[in-house]
Amino acid sequence: MYILEEKLYFWLLLSIPVVVVLFVLVLFWKKRVQKKFSETALLKQLSPNRSTFKSVLKISVICLAIACICVALVNPKIGTSLETVKREGVDVVFAIDVSKSMLAEDIAPNRLEKSKQLVAQIINNLASDRIGIIAYAASAFPQLPITTDYGAAKMFLQAMNTDMLSSQGTAINEAIELAKTYYNDEEQTNRVLIIVSDGEDHGNNAIAVAEEAAKEGIQVFTVGVGSVKGGPIPIKRNGIVQHFKKNSLGETVITRLDETNLQEIASAADGMYIDGKITKSVVNTITEALKKMDKKEFETKQFADFKDQFQWFLGIGLVLVLIDVFMLERKTAWIQRLNLFNEK
Repeated sequence: MYILEEKLYFWLLLSIPVVVVLFVLVLFWKKRVQKKFSETALLKQLSPNRSTFKSVLKISVICLAIACICVALVNPKIGTSLETVKREGVDVVFAIDVSKSMLAEDIAPNRLEKSKQLVAQIINNLASDRIGIIAYAASAFPQLPITTDYGAAKMFLQAMNTDMLSSQGTAINEAIELAKTYYNDEEQTNRVLIIVSDGEDHGNNAIAVAEEAAKEGIQVFTVGVGSVKGGPIPIKRNGIVQHFKKNSLGETVITRLDETNLQEIASAADGMYIDGKITKSVVNTITEALKKMDKKEFETKQFADFKDQFQWFLGIGLVLVLIDVFMLERKTAWIQRLNLFNEK
């Protein structure tokens, strides 16, 4: 296990292409000036030991040195000991709607991207809770099992899209049914399911399933993403809108936020409905609700001791700088004596 302490310094790597471009420009400038001064054949006689290869080698060495020093500034750390740690928290499962209606752009940038932003911000505000992720459309798919690895959760979250499930439609009841299997402790009562959706539901028993979930100690929060006014569903290719989704009559489909359905589902499972328009409001509401819940103690393995590794990269970088300083741009005498290319 490793961590990167100061990722901001990776931006310094952009100086490498700048150095290369400057080197090439200087090289061309030298060539032009030399041509004005004398012919190529005469220049070779005047400076027979000058090596173009050495110039390229020197700039390559200095670029490697810059890369090593940048990595040293980032300060990578490697975990050296794995320990079992006791933590207290709530098991939170996110069920995210990935049906085609989530492509509607009635909320910027679109409903699905807004949903991912909301979930990412909620995860950032969690302390020691365990989380899981479910993707659903006409069926539900386990995207990430219960875990304490928030980094992995956000990585899986960003990978979600409307093409990951072949069966289209929206069946919220499927997501709730799958969420029940995420909680592995029968005595656990602090179970939370957060459904992020536009509320469109092609199933007909989501409320009944939510009531059953409540009996099992699962509290359901619903977050509505979209607008009541609604919007068309764009069909894009390479980021460009080709056309909008149409129904069997050839009319453009307008998808709208169904707040009533989401409110009824949340009410049936002793939860609450939250309007997803304002990210800060959603995050604060859910964070406060989780703080009020009873915490369950559980064990988890995690790296407890991390050791700095910057010194290795710094050392290599400094050695490369010294090599560049002492490396001359003229041809190496002993290599010339080998006459590898039969030049004499």
